[in-house]
Amino acid sequence: MKIKNRLKEWRVKKGDITQEELAKALGVSRQTIIAIEKGKYTPSLLLAFKLSRYFGVKVEDIFYLTEDK
Repeated sequence: MKIKNRLKEWRVKKGDITQEELAKALGVSRQTIIAIEKGKYTPSLLLAFKLSRYFGVKVEDIFYLTEDK
């Protein structure tokens, strides 16, 4: 199984905030946000909860599991 995300979609829904703005709000680097969006980095549980709180949604609304084929 693989963890995928809808982070970019939520950034657009939040008013098209930039990766930099999101990174600053969460106290991480822009590179971290880029890596998460590209699926190259799975965030810590703490960061996943910070993201969900920032967007006002459940963690599962941002991150989801897929079957590897």
